[in-house]
Amino acid sequence: MKFMIQSYGTQQDYDGMAGKSTETPPWSQEDFAAMAEFMTKFNAELEASGELVETRGLAAPVHTRRVGPGTLVTDGPYAETEEVLAGYWIVECDSFDRATEIALRLAECPAPPHVLATAYADVRPIDEGVPPEAEP
Repeated sequence: MKFMIQSYGTQQDYDGMAGKSTETPPWSQEDFAAMAEFMTKFNAELEASGELVETRGLAAPVHTRRVGPGTLVTDGPYAETEEVLAGYWIVECDSFDRATEIALRLAECPAPPHVLATAYADVRPIDEGVPPEAEP
C-alpha cells in the first residue's frame, strides 16, 4: 500500500533556512547542514528498505501560483494561508502504522527549537484507483 507523508512550512521557515532576517532567528550553516545530513540518511534508509517510491522538497511559497475558479490566477504567498506543503515522501509499505512510524522519524530531524516546536507531518493513504464497487 502506498502513502504520502507531507511536511509543512511557512515562508518564514524558508527565509530562515536561507539565512534571511525574519520574525524568527535565521538558521545557522550548522543547522542547515545537520538537517541536510539527516534527510540524506533518512531517504537512503527508506530507499535501502525498498519503501521509498519518491521524495521531493518544494520551492518556497513565494514561488507558488494558485489557479482558481474560471481564469483566476494569483501569485503567492497567500495572506490567508500561513503553512504550505514544503515537501513529501511517497512510501510503499505494509500498513498505515508502518507509514506513521516512518513519519514519526521526521521528529528526529535537527532544526532550531522554534522550528521543531511547530513541525508536523501528515500521513495519507494514496487512493490508487476506483474501488470495484464504484465501477459502472
